[in-house]
Amino acid sequence: MIVIGLTGSIGMGKSTTAALFAEQGIPVNDSDRVVHELYRGEAVPLIAAAFPDVIVEGVVDRTKLSENLAKNPANFKILEAIVHPLVRSREQDFLDSARDSGADIVVLDIPLLFETRVQNRVDVVVVVSCDPQLQKERVLKRSGMTEEKFDLILARQVPDKEKRAQADFIIDTGHGIESARRQVGEIISTLRHWSRAGG
Repeated sequence: MIVIGLTGSIGMGKSTTAALFAEQGIPVNDSDRVVHELYRGEAVPLIAAAFPDVIVEGVVDRTKLSENLAKNPANFKILEAIVHPLVRSREQDFLDSARDSGADIVVLDIPLLFETRVQNRVDVVVVVSCDPQLQKERVLKRSGMTEEKFDLILARQVPDKEKRAQADFIIDTGHGIESARRQVGEIISTLRHWSRAGG
């Protein structure tokens, strides 16, 4: 089973690209969705112990958590130490299930693949990218987003240029959904060819 690590900076179109893999029948494990679930479930008591002010009505309030982290960047490390092992456990469950069901390719959608240095957990890295100006336009359309917040997020992410340099495949989402869909199909075909060839 070939494990794809799908990543890309904010606003590059990674979630849309993940959906295109799923559309082709490839199982996708979405790390962001897993974190959302953890923030409403098993991570709550652990985060409450570290940051009691970010819990509202028994779940992690992401806005309050973001405010806390913006004021105290050192808290990122504490949060990561709580959340990452739980995410990893869910990821392993996903991989075991996909392998049992006979999947030949799976996607791990990991926004911070390079930032958390987990490339060794995947066989192939696919980076989703687009023109920086288009990226900025997309992000600033999001509710509650400001240039300041955007700059803060970018500062914590490995630059797109570096991600592209380390990618096995790059999907450019700047030319519309059909172009992205075609690129996804080509990657799947290439990986299946490699697999049949014993690569």
